[in-house]
Amino acid sequence: MTTGVTISAKDVTVGAELPPRTVTLSRTDLVRYAGASEDFNPVHWNPRVAREAGLPDVIAHGMLTMALAARTVTEWTGDPGAIVEYRTRFSKPVVVPDDAQGATVEVRGTVAALLDDARVRIDLVVTCGGTKVLSEARAVVRLPS
Repeated sequence: MTTGVTISAKDVTVGAELPPRTVTLSRTDLVRYAGASEDFNPVHWNPRVAREAGLPDVIAHGMLTMALAARTVTEWTGDPGAIVEYRTRFSKPVVVPDDAQGATVEVRGTVAALLDDARVRIDLVVTCGGTKVLSEARAVVRLPS
């Protein structure tokens, strides 16, 4: 959910922290995402197949984890179209247990650099259970001047 307030480039400083975001994922969320993305790989919904693939249990889609991190940035900017670059590496899967707690993904972001043309680089730290699940996660946003 965006705040309705769009941040401007002149208001941003290196080292500023974005509001942290915590999202809990359930198995139901994985099914919904599979339907929306048409990614029905059984490691995202079938525990037997996940274990046969060497995973401890069902895992969240990598693109879903990336989207959670990107949403943290767009909520901060107030503009879902502000992201002009986004990249990451998957470092660990988000294991989603079949229980009432699910998996908790935490996203923190920091303004790492002020670039030209009102662009700002945001470095992200994305963890689940204290373990980093995305590495080298960063977004470049273009903000109003």
